[in-house]
Amino acid sequence: MLKLIHPPEPADEPVPGLTAVEFLLRSGKLGADALDRARRSAAEAGEPVEAALTKLGLVSERDLAEAFGAALGLRVLTASDLPKDKLPLPEASSKFLRHFRVLPVAVSGDAVDLAMANPLDDYAAKAVSLLAVRRVRRLVATSGDIDAALDRLLDEDAAGEASDTAATGTEDVERLKDLASDAPVIRLVNQIIARAVETRASDVHIEPAADRLIIRYRIDGLMRELDSPPLRLRDAVISRVKIMAKLNIAERRLPQDGRMSFSVRGTEIDFRVATVPTIHGESVVIRILDQGQLSLDFGNLGFDEAALQRYRALLEQPHGILLVTGPTGSGKTTTLYASLAALNAPERKIMTIEDPVEYQLERINQVQVQSQIGLTFARALRSFLRQNPNIIMVGEIRDLETAQIAVQAALTGHMILSTLHTNDAASGVTRLLDMGVEDYLLTSTVNGIVAQRLVRKLCLSCRQPYEALPGFTSRFAPGLDRPVTLYRAGACPDCGGSGFHGRTSILEILAVSDGIRRLILDHAPAGEIRRVAVSEGMRTMQEHGVAKALAGITTIEEALSVTRDA
Repeated sequence: MLKLIHPPEPADEPVPGLTAVEFLLRSGKLGADALDRARRSAAEAGEPVEAALTKLGLVSERDLAEAFGAALGLRVLTASDLPKDKLPLPEASSKFLRHFRVLPVAVSGDAVDLAMANPLDDYAAKAVSLLAVRRVRRLVATSGDIDAALDRLLDEDAAGEASDTAATGTEDVERLKDLASDAPVIRLVNQIIARAVETRASDVHIEPAADRLIIRYRIDGLMRELDSPPLRLRDAVISRVKIMAKLNIAERRLPQDGRMSFSVRGTEIDFRVATVPTIHGESVVIRILDQGQLSLDFGNLGFDEAALQRYRALLEQPHGILLVTGPTGSGKTTTLYASLAALNAPERKIMTIEDPVEYQLERINQVQVQSQIGLTFARALRSFLRQNPNIIMVGEIRDLETAQIAVQAALTGHMILSTLHTNDAASGVTRLLDMGVEDYLLTSTVNGIVAQRLVRKLCLSCRQPYEALPGFTSRFAPGLDRPVTLYRAGACPDCGGSGFHGRTSILEILAVSDGIRRLILDHAPAGEIRRVAVSEGMRTMQEHGVAKALAGITTIEEALSVTRDA
């Protein structure tokens, strides 16, 4: 065990140029007002100002680590650089390592490489130097990476964990609350959430398994797994999230939904939390609703000039129904929010019924579905008509009753925006007919149907050009008489090695013309409606996807994979 009787002398002291704080200020990652706030907090808590910056969420741990590295000329480590299997200095006290956020990385010759969250901490560096009887080479790592590595390296054996977990599962509610209130659990959950925001994740998935707790982020539509925390923390982590979302932690047999707010880098962000019981415990999904990242600009969503011109012509109709279709997670709701933002004006009254309300929009009356008390889409929509709105957004048309009320509202002069779950635009017509909506009512009310998918955007820093094979031109770009350059994904730090950064929409926009109306009255199949719409100028989703591949926005494989069923 490492015992310290008095503060040791500094060991291998770095020679700073700029301080880390000065580096953050000069790089624009820290503002003067935020620094003043951090200094006040640090003075009250008796801690370094750098610690206050990350604790308040004013600076990310990664930005602080890189600032230390740049200011002191030290190497900055990532999680993959830290030990995986065993502690290089096993005689070091776990309590000491956790308290000072340091981790020996390698011991060789006359030196020990020491990862430090605060490389200016001479006390910790000298203590390790005395213990190892070697000089210390300071390296920089984030607190979160060091904590995760220590959890992994200092964990008890599997048998001990299993017994701890079994005991935790039988604890009463007060015991669960105590576990969830422990500082390491709070810190771990805060780090999981903060990292999710910083990596642009849309969801955090916390999934209990028989022998571990699985943590996964959904980034650009794909799941990425993180290192698992210790099994003994499984119930505590889940209970902590439930407490933050004001859910009933005693109820573990039924699904629950809640909301919470959390500050990341000084910005308050909303989260939606949903739990569902599984055989190994409760699975939790945290949906990140970052208002600052919500883009309501059609261009940013993926509408090019041709698509935007066609869509605005439908959106600006004085009354009628405009539908957006696609599977779950295809960006339908975001498109509707952008549409509401475009229509939002003081002279218009806009009301929405949503399940759930994801983002709050100014000057728009938003209502949350509450099925348990009978507040359904249909009931809310019926009540809206007595409020005399100009525009109504219905989160989804799920049944005949909701569809019929929407049709009646459109017939009486209202503009209705809503979504359907269909694979393409033409199938939206047949879906409403299959629900039981009268064909003549559809021809009188539906102005247009938009189908969309989301594709991943190539990282502009590492995408790699290549010349397409001749077969590509003949199949997907028959009008081109020149060599075609496409792009494939690379890998770089900007995109986290994935080759992609963000997502964009690909669309097809079906305007209901007289020719389409005749097909609706004849109950024509979706394929025939699609054929006529294309002859009238509709660009299919696949054609839009190919156009984005040709422009270097995405890969041809990505565009074709999401439109295979369309």
